[in-house]
Amino acid sequence: QVQLVESGGGLVQAGGSLRLSCAASGRIFSTFAMGWFRQAAGKEREFVAVIRWSGGSTYYADSVKGRFTISRDNAKKMVYLQMNSLKPEDTAIYYCAADSSHLLRISDYVWEKGYDYWGQGTQVTVSS
Repeated sequence: QVQLVESGGGLVQAGGSLRLSCAASGRIFSTFAMGWFRQAAGKEREFVAVIRWSGGSTYYADSVKGRFTISRDNAKKMVYLQMNSLKPEDTAIYYCAADSSHLLRISDYVWEKGYDYWGQGTQVTVSS
């Protein structure tokens, strides 16, 4: 079993930065991929970024590419999402998730149905 706990959300002005953290506990295997998703009010949850636990390769949604950076600290079992140049449209609840399947293409990790474990989410609000 894997538990995920997000932190670091808050209120920030447009153009500002936030760093989200995801603390993982339980059995995290090297084949895992760790993703960040977000859900804005009245919208479906959408993929943001993913990183392989082993190797560290990453993939981003076009909407955040160049502004957000996903990283991980294997020793601490932590995953981070550094968010820069925030826009009001980035306002959402952000979720950390873990996918235990080993997909060949990292771009295949965009589908939330493949993720086995989810955190409770952390609110990010960007004011204009």
